[in-house]
Amino acid sequence: MTKTLFDRRKARARYRLKQTSVGRPRLSVFRSGRHMYVQVIDDAAGVTVASASTNEKDAKIAKSWNADAAKTVGKKIAERALSKGVKQVVFDRGGYIYHGRVKALADAAREGGLEF
Repeated sequence: MTKTLFDRRKARARYRLKQTSVGRPRLSVFRSGRHMYVQVIDDAAGVTVASASTNEKDAKIAKSWNADAAKTVGKKIAERALSKGVKQVVFDRGGYIYHGRVKALADAAREGGLEF
């Protein structure tokens, strides 16, 4: 079975992350057509430390598919991760290009206090 180009980019990005991340949790991004989902994952323990999305009940965002919504998710994940004691993470963009909503989420998470 052949992999799609997206799957190949995702595998390449994760491989590079595993080479450089020494004991840091991974900030993983999933972008659908309508929503953004982000998780802080501790791969050593195999658990999700914190998560945030535009699909939450308390989000109440008028348009959940634009860069402004991604910024609010970035701020949420930063405060939730900091409350759990996670300050340094590795950014896993998956197979997505670092542009637009993905970049807005990353910039907002940095402004919120996460280091990557």
